[in-house]
Amino acid sequence: MVTESTLDFLKALKANNSREWFDAHRSDYQNAYGDFFDTVVQFVQSISAFDPAIAEARLDPKSCIMRIYRDIRFSKDKTPYKTGFFAYVSKGGRKGALAGYYLHIEPGSSFSGGGLYMPEPPALEKTRHALDTRFPEWQSIVSNTELIDRFPEGVQPSGATKRPPKGYDDKNPAIEYLKFKGYYTQKFFSDQESVAPDFMTSLSDSSRSVKPLVDFLNDALTGL
Repeated sequence: MVTESTLDFLKALKANNSREWFDAHRSDYQNAYGDFFDTVVQFVQSISAFDPAIAEARLDPKSCIMRIYRDIRFSKDKTPYKTGFFAYVSKGGRKGALAGYYLHIEPGSSFSGGGLYMPEPPALEKTRHALDTRFPEWQSIVSNTELIDRFPEGVQPSGATKRPPKGYDDKNPAIEYLKFKGYYTQKFFSDQESVAPDFMTSLSDSSRSVKPLVDFLNDALTGL
């Protein structure tokens, strides 16, 4: 599980983001990564208990964890390492194109949630088509009390268009959501919450509440 030592390493990495420092503290990184890996093992298991698609995928937890190394080829920011650990749980692991569940651990910025963040244009168009043709179902999902209790800000957009997307007009009852470029929820945790004994229970409860959203999005993408 996530511990104070996990957070301490990430704080130190943020303050000393260089290859030289990282190499000198590689054992600290391995210990922190081990804590996060154990957390992801339990995270996947907890989701598998209520999501048959994840259970059937038999995911290797390693396939869900993002690398800590940053891609700096096209970035002005040349710091080599990310300052948090991130995992994405979907049928295809972190590289999957389907909606899923995620967990980010970073001092002062830890969060979890579920959805489909910045999908490719063909996937986004499939999602919009589902919203247009199944809007009452979508409304029921996004207004569900359990979802709102866990994610008070509701379903958020990963970007949005100013005008209605091609093929839709501003009188469409779903137009607010049709303008979205992605659909996700986000719940932040304090550092104290992320190291608490009941942290996995909180993660499991919030992930369970977002499953209907994940299911709707994946149905849209796969045509089921």
